[in-house]
Amino acid sequence: MSGRALVTGASRGIGQAIARGLAEDGWEVLGTATGDTGIAAIEQAGLQAARLDVADLDSLPGFVAEHGPFTALVHNAGITADNLLLRMDDATVLRVLQTNLLGAIALSRACLRGMMKARMGRIIGVGSIVGATGNAGQANYCASKAGLEGFMRALAREVASRNITANVIAPGFIDTDMTRGLGEEQRAALAAQIPLSRLGRPEDVAAAVRFLAGEGGAYITGQTLHVNGGMYMG
Repeated sequence: MSGRALVTGASRGIGQAIARGLAEDGWEVLGTATGDTGIAAIEQAGLQAARLDVADLDSLPGFVAEHGPFTALVHNAGITADNLLLRMDDATVLRVLQTNLLGAIALSRACLRGMMKARMGRIIGVGSIVGATGNAGQANYCASKAGLEGFMRALAREVASRNITANVIAPGFIDTDMTRGLGEEQRAALAAQIPLSRLGRPEDVAAAVRFLAGEGGAYITGQTLHVNGGMYMG
């Protein structure tokens, strides 16, 4: 299966690995970023790039009308704003939910018309292990990722008759810029919690997305696939 794919947050890490992987599989990929540096990074990877802030909900239908239609949509863009809940104000909660959950809902809705017309589509959300396990200091982020799973299950039921699937990939600890900033002791402590004894690679997550986006994922919908080296077994 191939067609035109939209990957949000594709400038680095997991998002760029997903975009590159789909392109290798024959998809025409459009990656998004919010700034000039991100746009340049996507283009340097040999991919099409466009500026998009998924938290700007009003802009999403126009973006899809200009750049779509899309056969596949990968929600990778996301932010964190960590703090203990007692110290977290409403604006911080809403900022994370707006980007990680409400943006995914609104962008899915904007892409659905084209997919339903084509009677084909793959919608994949990049969740997180903490959407299942919880994590102290990340109540807003955990809520957004758990909400993404619930949204995808509901969406899967709504659009299955049109040959559109909706699933979530939930990564564990992945070797990205964020985890590389940790000290060696911290990284070793993380790896010690993982049965496979290593952090994941962005390509590990991308491989799961490629599977769900391809013919192998045609009969899978409403599911969360955990890619975490065995750290969480749900």
